[in-house]
Amino acid sequence: MTDAIIALISLIALEVILGIDNIIFISILSDRLPDHQRNKLRLWGLGLAMVMRLVLLAFISWILRLDKTLFTIADIPFSGKGIILLLGGLFLIWKSTKEIYHKTEMANAGPAATSKKASFGKILSEVILLDLVFSVDSIITAVGMVQELWVMYTAVIVTVIIMLIASAPISAFIRKHPSFKILALCFLMMIGVSLIAEGLRFHIPKGYIYFSMGFAFLVDVIQMKILTPKTKTEDTPT
Repeated sequence: MTDAIIALISLIALEVILGIDNIIFISILSDRLPDHQRNKLRLWGLGLAMVMRLVLLAFISWILRLDKTLFTIADIPFSGKGIILLLGGLFLIWKSTKEIYHKTEMANAGPAATSKKASFGKILSEVILLDLVFSVDSIITAVGMVQELWVMYTAVIVTVIIMLIASAPISAFIRKHPSFKILALCFLMMIGVSLIAEGLRFHIPKGYIYFSMGFAFLVDVIQMKILTPKTKTEDTPT
């Protein structure tokens, strides 16, 4: 029983770390919606992520078959999981690039260009697509760590609850600080590259990605702390 508890805690910790991608993606997309729909998108997006993972666990034998080679091109084996990761990575890079363009270049096009709100259904469909990619990757990772199904089910439910609690403050922080929004989008682009590489059977340790983004986040925080007092001083009348 002790081994199962340790495995559960380890799996929850790993799933929470992997779930940061999902939270950031939903947080950035929710910014395109009216205020009253943002919480709704987070609840639907993370709730559907939990449902998808629980359903995939029910078909765990089929999920494991996704990791088997379907065909080979230029000595690179492609599996069902690999194709899903490739498509998900390409979509994530495309979406992140589009959002960066919207936050930078379109900001100079005037209020009419930047105030346009996307429809809830369209953004939710994009969230569902990424939920599927992250869910397949998450479940296969979980299967590689533990064998007991109850541990996997418990880890998924606890992880999504933690993500729901964390999503609101993360969204508010990203919305308040535009520089961190661009940093978060760059983080998603890196995750997209990582998904493509993994789909091509070239493994990039996620620790490298999270460390580099954590370092960039720390630099941004230090810069913000240094510049804020200076701005206040400059604004003080003499």
